[in-house]
Amino acid sequence: MSMEFNTAAEIILEDERVLLRRLRPEDKEYLLPFSIYEPELWTYSLIPADGEENLNIYLNAAFEQQRAGTAYPFIVYDKLKEAYAGSTRFYDIQRTHEALSLGYTWYGKEFQGTGLNKHCKYLLLEYAFENLYARRLEFRADAKNIRSIAAMKSIGCVEEGILRDNCASPSGRRDSIVLSILADEWYSSVRENLQKRLQ
Repeated sequence: MSMEFNTAAEIILEDERVLLRRLRPEDKEYLLPFSIYEPELWTYSLIPADGEENLNIYLNAAFEQQRAGTAYPFIVYDKLKEAYAGSTRFYDIQRTHEALSLGYTWYGKEFQGTGLNKHCKYLLLEYAFENLYARRLEFRADAKNIRSIAAMKSIGCVEEGILRDNCASPSGRRDSIVLSILADEWYSSVRENLQKRLQ
């Protein structure tokens, strides 16, 4: 049985701290200030969104992937600060293999280190495993992105290895680290551990 995921649907994920909803073209106005004033957020990104021109490219790529049925981009709203905080995305959706990836995640500086990311990740993991019935959720990052790798490991991701010189990036070639969480791991330990960290 293949994983069912209608990327045209309106998905809303929320708890007391955060709300995630489908990213829309008109959301550009909420994200543009980050692109202009915090361009370093995309230092390790394969598709940087620094500056308005790059943000347009970034958003168009996200919407194109969604129309193709291979991605679902979210905008992130911080209920505590009453402000939009950034964006994240399910991508590389493989229904036949019951697998998908989670990435393209970024938050403005004032939202980093506030616990927001763990709330987002819990909601996204819960949806992937308990609503989509995914068997595998994969994460990738530039192998030099220590902060991102630490964040992924802190929520229970298992490091699988390094893909050497596997893709082009704005700064040249890069090595990518691959991490994952499997459905059995979500139910046996990751879910409970994350719940405790959110309390």
